[in-house]
Amino acid sequence: MTTVRREAFGRMPPEEGGGEVEKFVLQSDSVRVEILSFGCIITTLETKDRNGQFSDVVLGFDTLEGYTRKHPFFGAVVGRVANRIANGRFSLDGKEYQLFVNNGPNSLHGGAKGFDKVLWSPEVLPNGVRFFRLSPDGEEGYPGDLKVWVTYTLSGRELAINYQAQTSKTTPISLTNHAYFNLAGQGSRDVYDHEISIEADSYLPVDDTKIPTGEVAAVQGTGFDLRQPVELGKHFQKFHLDGFDHNFCLHQGQDRRLVARVFHPPTGRTMEVHTTQPGIQFYTGNHLDGSLKGKGAATYPKHSAFCLETQNWPDAVNKPHFPNVLLHPGEEYNHTTWLVFNTA
Repeated sequence: MTTVRREAFGRMPPEEGGGEVEKFVLQSDSVRVEILSFGCIITTLETKDRNGQFSDVVLGFDTLEGYTRKHPFFGAVVGRVANRIANGRFSLDGKEYQLFVNNGPNSLHGGAKGFDKVLWSPEVLPNGVRFFRLSPDGEEGYPGDLKVWVTYTLSGRELAINYQAQTSKTTPISLTNHAYFNLAGQGSRDVYDHEISIEADSYLPVDDTKIPTGEVAAVQGTGFDLRQPVELGKHFQKFHLDGFDHNFCLHQGQDRRLVARVFHPPTGRTMEVHTTQPGIQFYTGNHLDGSLKGKGAATYPKHSAFCLETQNWPDAVNKPHFPNVLLHPGEEYNHTTWLVFNTA
């Protein structure tokens, strides 16, 4: 049984148009998750360790103010296009579009005011919550009126996130959730003792602005071969890595498939990621620097969390040999990611 509760969480600042932000609490026997109507943000995700003790395993803030200020997309749904678009530019049907550039020379996670920084309209479901918004034609430079639905449902140990969208004009779209996880519990110092595996035979090498070069490189014989579990800290040392911020290329197909697994031996917590998406961005919190005051006054230093963002490949709109990122009128964008929490 999943229970769903809604409560007030705060009000948007007047300069942001005011507006009530609600929090939705989804609870099963083994998982408890809190989600805001602002940015569809997962603020809390509590799951059991092998002794049955609950801990919150996602980074975030205690108050709305933390989320309305600048932060690295903690827990949020990002779009219209997750990840980076080179130089914030793309061409469609002979027309060039210029987006807001907010990450070096590139556009990142939807631009200046992406889906993570807006209020969504909520609807309570028997075992979850569905959020809706209309992204108007021209918002952040993107073409077409885009109707978007993001649905969170909790069933036992499994949190499902479904993304649906329809557009009035052809537009690129790639949606993901940007939760930062630490299976030892948020506020823990690092994720070096986590063991991770990713079901990917290839990854995308990037240039010094984190844009894929266009090459689809085999993981075999490199530090990107995560097909068998590796302990992160030791793996960083072995391959002299400063961390990961790369897209791993998943086996293509529309069906649900297991794409990543993380195990934390000290607590026994495991997290599996299943998805219908063609890519997963593995990010190890390389830019966290301890400057943000998080939940319970925790600070979040470098490598104190990891993200597994299921999505299309970065800059796919400018790379015809990458999976199709365009949504046309009359079509439906529909992808689901499932997070399954267990103990071992």
